[in-house]
Amino acid sequence: MKLIYTLLGLSLLLLIWSAIDPYDYFTWFLEVLPAVLGILVLTFTFKRFRFTNLVYVLVLFHCAILIIGGHYTYAEVPLFDWIQETLGQGRNNYDKLGHFAQGFVPAMIAREVLIRKSVVLKTSWLNFIVVCIAMAISVTYEFVEWAVSISTGEGGDSFLGTQGYVWDTQSDMLFATVGAIVALLFLSKAHDNQIKKHTSEV
Repeated sequence: MKLIYTLLGLSLLLLIWSAIDPYDYFTWFLEVLPAVLGILVLTFTFKRFRFTNLVYVLVLFHCAILIIGGHYTYAEVPLFDWIQETLGQGRNNYDKLGHFAQGFVPAMIAREVLIRKSVVLKTSWLNFIVVCIAMAISVTYEFVEWAVSISTGEGGDSFLGTQGYVWDTQSDMLFATVGAIVALLFLSKAHDNQIKKHTSEV
């Protein structure tokens, strides 16, 4: 429980920092809303379905990416401005980190639910379905960005964050897909060990 309280506290502190003089409050609200909703859902479902510590730590990192992006906007994060200048990139690519995490973290959440609820028993099908879920989440988010941009006009441009890149939507979905695959490749074994330990303690 100590870890959970620590993660919640860090999330709250980061959210407070992010809300202090952000680049634009409307964009800030749009960017941090998924993080706030995610934290609320995990908080209210904690007693009924407690995830492994690995998943909660990953959720914190994902929330941090969203909250930092909300403060600066995804096109103006200072570290990625420096990377852009140093590597001669044509745009600030912080949003690609965000979309990579958008596949990476939900993949582990979906994987845990599917395993612990015994929805999928074969590993090959499990990996396929997890990647499909991550892709579906990414596509849905792109629909939301599109709808917000159309309904708010210039007010939604910072939220959309294409920075003039015509293939931004497609590359966002690609990064999310790659993120999901990387998560499965590198964290599945550690995740399995945590699930076994967690279920034995419950």
